Amino acid sequence: MVIAAGGTAGHIMPALALAEVLRARGIEVSFVGVAGRAGSGIPARHGFPEDHVPLRGLDRRLSLRNVGVVVLAILAVPRMIRVLRHRRADVVVGGGGYIAGPAAVAGRLTRRRVVLMEADSRLGLANRLAAPFATRVALAFPVAGRHGRTYVVTGRPVSRAVRDATRDEGRRRLGIDPAATCVLVAGGSQGARSINDAAIAAFCPSPPFVVVHVAGERNAHDVQARAEAAGCGPRYRVHGFLDDFPQAIAAADLVISRSGGSVFELAAIGRPSILVPYPHATADHQTGNARWLSEAGAAIVLTDEECTGPRLRELVGALLAEPGRLEVMAAAARGAARPDAAERIADLVEGVARR
Repeated sequence: MVIAAGGTAGHIMPALALAEVLRARGIEVSFVGVAGRAGSGIPARHGFPEDHVPLRGLDRRLSLRNVGVVVLAILAVPRMIRVLRHRRADVVVGGGGYIAGPAAVAGRLTRRRVVLMEADSRLGLANRLAAPFATRVALAFPVAGRHGRTYVVTGRPVSRAVRDATRDEGRRRLGIDPAATCVLVAGGSQGARSINDAAIAAFCPSPPFVVVHVAGERNAHDVQARAEAAGCGPRYRVHGFLDDFPQAIAAADLVISRSGGSVFELAAIGRPSILVPYPHATADHQTGNARWLSEAGAAIVLTDEECTGPRLRELVGALLAEPGRLEVMAAAARGAARPDAAERIADLVEGVARR
């Protein structure tokens, strides 16, 4: 049995993609996470047992609150050990996020093998602290200073739903005419104010193409009201969240988004993109993620400061006016993809389990 530990939804999804592969190979998988976090409950909805331990992330500045966070992290280790023993785990897979540290320590203390997954272009704090306890660390990208047998560049796992997404099915689900031009705007699960503002300013009133705008659940009402006030019309469709987001990517001719883990979905599905990295991401890892697709020829990088209505309108208009360029960018995205990442990490997990 494997315990896949993840914190937020961004950490849960690649761990879930790995879990799907392991389950298909006949390996029992359960998850341990933090109750009340964005990713909590997702594994259970996919049929995986799920345990929880109390935990919080560190503030990035000096704060008395961090004393309590450290105490919780210390207490999480024996709680994690109880989970591992109850589930009879053979391998601990740390899916990233602050829960990976206690999970790795608990795995080492109980003589279990530990595999870590890093989904971004830089090793996160939790994975940096947990790396000494790991047998293998699966990297989405090559990371400077992380070499040797322990570190393996595998890419970031994407789910079967991502790999199976098609343009025709995406358009059928979203009710988009197969012949229409479609632009997808997405700011991540929490939304992105700069992208939301720029998109309305760029494409309203009356956009000449279909816009599917995923604004984030907390922003959806406000963005919908502003879109209506700006005269966006029925071609401008605002959603808070889409369960079948991979199909929305597949339905689009061009995607405008942040550059978190979704860059791997863009690559796997093969869609050209305009990427706006979140400027306050830890260690600026979203810029590194965006640069990966940009250097492959699959994306244009736009800083958050540059993301204005006029600039976005200019970029989108220029790209849509050159269908040949969009095709080249789409092919470059597919060429950069690592669709077998989940299978490669599953091989690592099985390998360390046999040891």
